[in-house]
Amino acid sequence: MVFAAPNDALTRAQELLDTDPPPLHASVAHQVIGIWQRDWGDMRLALEHLRRARDLAARAESAEREADVLAALGVALVHAGRTRQGLAALDRGVTIGTGHTRARVLFRRAYAWWVLGHHREALEDVRRATPVLRQADDVIWTARALTLRATVHLALGAVDRADADFTAAERLWDTTGQEHDKADAVESRGLAAFRSGDIPAALRLLDEAAERYAKLGTPTFMLNIRRCEVLMAAGLAPEALAEADAAIGVLDGIGGQSTRKAELLLAAARAARRAGDPHTAIARADLAVRLFAGQRRSWWETHARLVLIEARVAAGRGSGRLVADAAAVADRLASFGAPAAPEASLLAGRIALALGWTADAERHLAVAARSRRGGPPLARMTGWAAQALSAQVAGSSRGVLEACRRGLDVLDDHRMTLGASELRARATEQGAELAALAQRASLAGGGPRRLLEWSERWRATVLSAPPTRPPADPALLSGLTAFREIASRAEEARRDGRPVPALEREQRRLEREVRSRTLHIRGDAPGDGDRFDVSRLLERLGEARLVELAVLDGRVQVLLCGQGRVRRFEAGLLAEAETEAEHVQAGLRRLAHPGAEGRLPVVEAAGRRLEELLLGPAAAHLGTGPVVVVPPGRLHRVPWALLPSLRERVLSVSPSASSWLRARETEPPTGGGHVLVRGPGLATGGAEVPELAQWYGGPTVLEDDDARVPRVLEELDGAALAHIAAHGTFRADSPLFSSLRMADGPIVVHDFERLDRTPYRIILSCCDTARFASVGADELLGLVTALLPLGTAGVVACSAPVNDAAVVPLMLALHKGLSAGLSLAEALRDARAALPGDATHQATGWAFTAFGAA
Repeated sequence: MVFAAPNDALTRAQELLDTDPPPLHASVAHQVIGIWQRDWGDMRLALEHLRRARDLAARAESAEREADVLAALGVALVHAGRTRQGLAALDRGVTIGTGHTRARVLFRRAYAWWVLGHHREALEDVRRATPVLRQADDVIWTARALTLRATVHLALGAVDRADADFTAAERLWDTTGQEHDKADAVESRGLAAFRSGDIPAALRLLDEAAERYAKLGTPTFMLNIRRCEVLMAAGLAPEALAEADAAIGVLDGIGGQSTRKAELLLAAARAARRAGDPHTAIARADLAVRLFAGQRRSWWETHARLVLIEARVAAGRGSGRLVADAAAVADRLASFGAPAAPEASLLAGRIALALGWTADAERHLAVAARSRRGGPPLARMTGWAAQALSAQVAGSSRGVLEACRRGLDVLDDHRMTLGASELRARATEQGAELAALAQRASLAGGGPRRLLEWSERWRATVLSAPPTRPPADPALLSGLTAFREIASRAEEARRDGRPVPALEREQRRLEREVRSRTLHIRGDAPGDGDRFDVSRLLERLGEARLVELAVLDGRVQVLLCGQGRVRRFEAGLLAEAETEAEHVQAGLRRLAHPGAEGRLPVVEAAGRRLEELLLGPAAAHLGTGPVVVVPPGRLHRVPWALLPSLRERVLSVSPSASSWLRARETEPPTGGGHVLVRGPGLATGGAEVPELAQWYGGPTVLEDDDARVPRVLEELDGAALAHIAAHGTFRADSPLFSSLRMADGPIVVHDFERLDRTPYRIILSCCDTARFASVGADELLGLVTALLPLGTAGVVACSAPVNDAAVVPLMLALHKGLSAGLSLAEALRDARAALPGDATHQATGWAFTAFGAA
């Protein structure tokens, strides 16, 4: 009963002890309490009750009862870090137990072996126990044995065998009422989905398991560990670190299992390293190594040592000792049959390469490269990275490029299994090293055209296909509606000066719920077969120039495309350009307010410095025609119209040359109308909207109560032109909850992703709508990038706070140009020129950017 209804079992056991039962019955009650405390409570109390249960079983002179208690006690001792005592208790239980009882003890010893990382011993004990349990028709314990055997198979990389055992166990669980065991089975299926490379299914199953555990009221430390692993693979390392640290806090608070604490520390160390925090990773991994060593868990200790070495290298340490340590870890992992062995060999090769130890590097990289031929996607990625580095050592640019291409193809296929745009974007981080290796090889041994191809190969890939949307997912729709209601109430409370903590907590909970559902969506698009074609780009550019900025080893490389060729120029350092861009943003914020005219020369001077850093000598070769700028993700906040050589010309920005081509070739919708939306609370009241309504003669105008999210989405779907005047909010912490305020609350990126086709052209006349979060290798998440893959060919949006009154004449002039048949970029250029010459209007013009090609 303790694994069917744990809390009820605990209550029954305590009630039984109050009746002064005979030793045999008291032994059972103490064992139940001990198991409950062992798995969900205080380990000290668990050991007290289990030892009492053992002594009472001996008094009752029941060898079978004593053997069963010894098994539970042995597992508890192992979890408490007393490995030798725990194994001794389990061995004693196997010795004195017989038949069916002995099989159950063997299962518990197999579980202990799994905890300790002794997988072959675990398989042997399960092999001996399972036939006896089947013969006794013990459905529950047979299902447990199959689940454990599947979990061990996963640890050894045998995914197909694990799937077969999980399927057989699930059929058995369906015939029982063991709710905790059922939740554990769902959790295990989530782990299997992850090991086979299906991250959305893994997240969905782990969330389902968490819901089941919550109904039982039991802590979920193993689930936390597994979720951390999946979150890291999905590129969500900061979230994994937060989850691991929170679970450690809970475990320490209840005096829980020492083994679980060590595993959580290892998860936290891995997450911190992936999140770019090597010092936290070192601290967590070092403590995990010491705990695992004390617990005699060599398999786990070796994995923790791998993370510790990785973190030390990330912190800038490199030495011959680290090469030897990484090689030793690789050998031990290989002896365990651990799938992580190639990672350790690759690490040893990298360190040796950095030290100039070519022969050592080649030896370790050759071992790591073997994994490129099989296994899950990220293991094959490890192999191709090793192969690329081996080719680099051999001086073969061709070999480097081929290995990088094969590795990124693997990651492409994996990325397209992810339905959520956020996961697709973050997954690209796994390919950053391969993309950088290929770019360096192109720079060293190829012309500018090849460097452009590789710059495009792994840039803004999230825009290559629309996110997968479930057909009318009712749970997602109701979650978004509830989120909108709470967000609207919180905003109203803030305006009235009322406290909002409770509303904000509920808003965050609903955000997590919505985000969780979107992360469960599996991708249904094939890998991107429409590869970037430089010749096609040059043909479509015509008289225009496309300026793609690539960053190699911290320096900006300018690739100038036009007139049938690609030329390369070297500009300044990326870090200096980022700093200058932040200064410009601060200046634009000040110029949005009257009385800051004195800042205008400072902002203009910063614009000149930015041009030197970002365009360098290429600025003199831009010609006189339109210019398309393709910046890296880290430069998304640059107001490009401020740069002197771009100020007077037709200028547009695109996340990649590929996305510009797609926008250029996107056809307007047939029969699409004009939609004008005016949200609440604007300082000018959206003064341009009534005038625009007269110009366009019969557009759909949504304002006041008509500007509610469902109606707005309905009208936007398939529109030719949409103008939205509404307050914008950018969420750096959760970019897909960046929003525009409507009458009934915020309309967020997740809402736009549900449209069949977003408007062909969109004008967002409010602050911060062109702000993005830079994630993954070179990806951007935000409102504009959500629109571009869904049918929008052009967007005008703003990257800084602006003066609301100054926006009105800019928008009217912009629409005047559109009415005359101009593109968004042409109309925006003319609109800037038509503004008054004061500092506030100038700054307002610079803050707006045309994205895409419409």
